[in-house]
Amino acid sequence: MAHTDVNFKPVADLVAGLIDGVEDDRSAGPTPCGRYTQAQLLNHLLGLCLAFTAAARGERGPHNDAPPAEPATDLEPEWRGELRHRLDTLAEAWSSEGAWEGHAVAGGVVLPAAIMGLVALNELAVHGWDLARATGQDFDLPADTVATLVEFVARDAHDQSAREGIYGPVVALPADAAPQDRLIALTGRDPAWRP
Repeated sequence: MAHTDVNFKPVADLVAGLIDGVEDDRSAGPTPCGRYTQAQLLNHLLGLCLAFTAAARGERGPHNDAPPAEPATDLEPEWRGELRHRLDTLAEAWSSEGAWEGHAVAGGVVLPAAIMGLVALNELAVHGWDLARATGQDFDLPADTVATLVEFVARDAHDQSAREGIYGPVVALPADAAPQDRLIALTGRDPAWRP
């Protein structure tokens, strides 16, 4: 998969489109993402945008040199504007050809940049789905993005030890399940999850 086939912008725009549908008084509500509340999920999104932007730029520092801390349970007052800005910056950073070359660091892990870019896209796409499902909003990823990520995530689908700490066990689906549902199931989430 060439980096030119991977486009962060549509996914970043989809996630940004969810922001106004998040209700402040439900920030402690559940999400499909394990034990994260909505506020923690949003703080995680804010943090991963910083970490993966730094990775794309070849930067080192507190945002990407160590594993991410447990997300805060409270949101900063200006989180909406800040998340929009960070999503745009993330998409722009990975649109650079140089972002996909050499090695990159995020979460204290060093990977080939071409792999790190897919990790970043998957994090954004799946946590976007988490946020949409938690807040009762639609979220339909582009078909090419889903195909890319299904291929990427399925590589270790039968080796739970390799997935430990990243994904839960794959959720079984019927053979005719929609591709996006397959992606979500591969990450250990139930595509039918509702709050």
